[in-house]
Amino acid sequence: MKKLLNIRDATKELNILRSLRNYKRPFEIVGAYRLIDDGSRPEATVIIKRNDHETHEASTGVGPVDALANVLKKSLASIFPVIQQIKLVDYSSRIHEAKSGTAAQVEVSIIFTDGQEIWSVAAISANINMGSFLALLDGFEYAILARSEKKQSL
Repeated sequence: MKKLLNIRDATKELNILRSLRNYKRPFEIVGAYRLIDDGSRPEATVIIKRNDHETHEASTGVGPVDALANVLKKSLASIFPVIQQIKLVDYSSRIHEAKSGTAAQVEVSIIFTDGQEIWSVAAISANINMGSFLALLDGFEYAILARSEKKQSL
């Protein structure tokens, strides 16, 4: 049977890239994200740095993960316009170590697309919001790297 989709394992590719001595991330997070979740309109803030340029943004969402995705997209798009085309098409989480109850590790998986390519990322954390944030970072980082690679090959 022919495979309908080719979903790239961005987590695996990023882990390999990050093992190389000369790899430099295209951006960095300054400090940590901030998330205020009142149960109806969560708000996230983040500071992103690229070279000597910093952006400090805030955004809301329909839930905490949506707020995190929105603030990252807003902040990164000001530095990397390609991010405007990126969409999250699937989000899932599953609990590891079920015996640990509410203290269990959570694996977050997200699938992204730019309308042409599809890639997935995964992150594990004891905090579902942190796991989501880490997966979102990886998904956007992969998009930036993939787009810059396409430009270099043209």
